Amino acid sequence: MAKASKILFISQEITPYLPQSEMSIIGRELPQKIQESGKEIRTFMPKWGNINERRNQLHEVIRLSGMNIIIDDTDHTLVIKVASIQAARMQVYFIDNDDYFQQTSSTDVDACDYEDNDERTIFFARGALETVKKLRWCPDVIHCQGWISSLVPLYIKKAYNDEPSFRNSKIVLSLFDSKFEGKLPSTLPEKALMRGIESADIDINRDNIDCNELSRLAIDYADGIITHGPNIDKGLVDYAVSRGLPVIGYNGEDDFADRCNALYDTVFDK
Repeated sequence: MAKASKILFISQEITPYLPQSEMSIIGRELPQKIQESGKEIRTFMPKWGNINERRNQLHEVIRLSGMNIIIDDTDHTLVIKVASIQAARMQVYFIDNDDYFQQTSSTDVDACDYEDNDERTIFFARGALETVKKLRWCPDVIHCQGWISSLVPLYIKKAYNDEPSFRNSKIVLSLFDSKFEGKLPSTLPEKALMRGIESADIDINRDNIDCNELSRLAIDYADGIITHGPNIDKGLVDYAVSRGLPVIGYNGEDDFADRCNALYDTVFDK
């Protein structure tokens, strides 16, 4: 059985950069445990406006910054920052842009129907993947957590599937009880298009792009699912099972990292 050795975490929230929540704690603790198990990791998250750069000692990585991400015929500058969690011996890369992240906090975006949330999630997904390409790093498994990472599976399987960094990458998706409470603009399907992606690849109800619709789209291109908590929408879990995806649950078990490692190996070996 082939085993995954490189795991890329693309997370919405990580403590201590953001307040503690189920998602931010897992975003902090799981990569450390996976790294301690012998796997190589990289971790990405948005540089939300409520992250204190000075206190957390973020600094810009000039060699990775400066690329323009084109969304709806408009250039948006990608800025990459990095910080270290010393106790975990773990670096975190931050995706930043003045328009999308400097003035918005993670909690505000979760609760509000910002008119540019479609562009925000597109920018984050593509920014993270373009940065991994620049790092010349080839993840075996990409673990996505949070609504803002929901387009990563689509991009990996359709737009970046021929890229050397992602040619063999598999996707694990975490589903959480806590959800994005708003809706994304109906323009998301058009704006998300790029080389390799056609309209038919984005099977989504454009009149009601809520957290469940984003999750369902992500499941379409995922290889494995992790459910966090007892209140996950049963329809999503049933949908994942109907597609033949392995599903594991998490309710605070001590062996969670071991079970994640097993899932990473399972999907990578398919």
